[in-house]
Amino acid sequence: MSEAGELKKEILFLQKQHASASAEDILSWAFKRFGTRNVALASSLGAEDQVLTDMMVKIDPEASIFTLDTGRFFQETYNVLENTINRYKIEIQVLFPENGAVEEMVGRHGPNLFYYSVENRKRCCRVRKVEPLQKKLATLDGWICGLRKGQAVTRKEVQKIEWDDDNGLMKINPLADWSEKGIWDYIRLNSVPYNTLHDKGFPSIGCAPCTRAVQHGEDIRAGRWWWENPDYRECGLHRS
Repeated sequence: MSEAGELKKEILFLQKQHASASAEDILSWAFKRFGTRNVALASSLGAEDQVLTDMMVKIDPEASIFTLDTGRFFQETYNVLENTINRYKIEIQVLFPENGAVEEMVGRHGPNLFYYSVENRKRCCRVRKVEPLQKKLATLDGWICGLRKGQAVTRKEVQKIEWDDDNGLMKINPLADWSEKGIWDYIRLNSVPYNTLHDKGFPSIGCAPCTRAVQHGEDIRAGRWWWENPDYRECGLHRS
């Protein structure tokens, strides 16, 4: 069997083996499999990633966590970053885009380029998020994400353990089968710091110019890039 075939077989085995595993069990497995320095949480500082941060620190205080600062965050997002660092007494690595790439993009296309075309929006996401993420992932063997099947139509096939072809490493989604209610029950029970924008109708929070509150009955990610078709509302960090 080819190397790709062996890898696919292993991923299918792991998916079956951990199908009913708890989020904490998945995290413990990941730390044991890769070591806490070789697997990390890519945190958006949203509700799901705050749950994972709490779980990870309780399992191993040396767990690795990083976030991508695009330079266009809400102040509330910076507040939750600071509150999380202070609450858990941990270091969260903050990654920034290359300043030259941002200067070139804004100089050529303007500061609000993302409103004018999907191509421009994806260009902005690529410069501010995807490229910094790829540089970080190149140093890891696995990355942990807060993806859930119920978040969006682009995420309904999410598995707890996947192979990320684009970045060449294992992708671990411990909360894949969690409900939104389950997330908030955990946050309240464990007094987890969270972004106060969640209390103002923002279930999913990204860059300030590209995020709005959602209306009653809307999908929880309807406030992200709301001017686009929901079938391709992803920034490029996660392939649908």
